[in-house]
Amino acid sequence: MQLPCPNPRCTCGLTPTGRPAADDATLIAEELREALAAHGIVLPSLGVDLVTFASTSPEHRAGLVTLGRCNLGTARALTTVLRKAAEG
Repeated sequence: MQLPCPNPRCTCGLTPTGRPAADDATLIAEELREALAAHGIVLPSLGVDLVTFASTSPEHRAGLVTLGRCNLGTARALTTVLRKAAEG
């Protein structure tokens, strides 16, 4: 279950504590995978870095999406898509 941010108008994906949940990170990683696939881009190592959720200190617990490694062709394709998007 995805928990909302404390700000009712926000769509940041944070829990009420202000930290992302592992389920949220997984959802975001899948959304990114789908968005990249729509442009023919595959990042094989794209996933959630679950170790970043292991901290017992609430201040240091933050989820990370691992983009991983990609070959030069994939990096070039990603760069092209981002440049086109920036142009508007």
